Amino acid sequence: MTGAPNTAANTAPHIPVLLQEVVAALAPEQGDVIIDATFGAGGYTRALLDAGATVHAFDRDPDAIEAGEKWPETRENPPRLVLHARRFSEMAEAMNDAGIEAVDGITMDIGVSSMQLDQAERGFAFSADGPLDMRMSQEGESAADFLNSADENVIADVLYDYGEERQSRRVARAIVAARPLETTGDLARVVRKALGYRPGEYTKRPQKDPATRSFQAIRIHVNAELDELHEGLAAAEALLGEGGRLAVVSFHSLEDRIVKRYLKDASGSTGGSRHLPQIESEPAIYRDVSKAIRAGEREVNDNPRSRSATLRYAVRTAAPAREAA
Repeated sequence: MTGAPNTAANTAPHIPVLLQEVVAALAPEQGDVIIDATFGAGGYTRALLDAGATVHAFDRDPDAIEAGEKWPETRENPPRLVLHARRFSEMAEAMNDAGIEAVDGITMDIGVSSMQLDQAERGFAFSADGPLDMRMSQEGESAADFLNSADENVIADVLYDYGEERQSRRVARAIVAARPLETTGDLARVVRKALGYRPGEYTKRPQKDPATRSFQAIRIHVNAELDELHEGLAAAEALLGEGGRLAVVSFHSLEDRIVKRYLKDASGSTGGSRHLPQIESEPAIYRDVSKAIRAGEREVNDNPRSRSATLRYAVRTAAPAREAA
């Protein structure tokens, strides 16, 4: 990754996942207007700026926006980096406010950022003890608020639906019995005990801590991440001009299924049955939909967090956006 000296991107130790593949999917050209819907530490934005594009970057995390405001591109006239301290589901409204009707590309890197994971005080991870927070926007209901007040059945449903935790009832029962929970360490210990964790077991198989699924589920719930993804895809459909490109990187099966199904439906490739009456289909919203693209061995070795990443991209047609979008 290249860029101007002394920018936040150059000093940040965070490696953007599938960077070359995302840039290739967006095919940025001089003067393009591209949305980085999940700015984070700015890895994708840096590469897009270097290609000559103007970038509108979104992030609900005030820390990410504050870091981005130090980039020199925000002070150019006109600025080539415009920061929006908003959810990416609001990008259609934000672009309308900016007087922009259509954009040439949109990229989304779904889920928690490495920057957030690495800060114990944000409460996203159990690798270091910190307050049980998990709020991307740093406002609203925290993970502790939810776990210490919600009904046991509600907690169990969240763990099952968003973490695919098969022992969700047992874990939820243990969480309620252990209230109040205050730190990530508190939660991790309760989950591990409920699932029969034995010291030393996961040093032999370090690929999966038993608390991982529960932490994922609670984070997704607290930040309404799947709703945000659905709304963000609809906003992208409304904003992309003909030939505009959408590139979405996801990190677990729930997100990838949403993206895959959306693109399949929006490209008119849902299929049908020769035994059923033929119904006139709507014009395709996207063409050239890619198959799943995953990190190669070298990238996984350099950046283990890329192991679970999946990229899907598509090109916008001239068809009008659907009413829901």
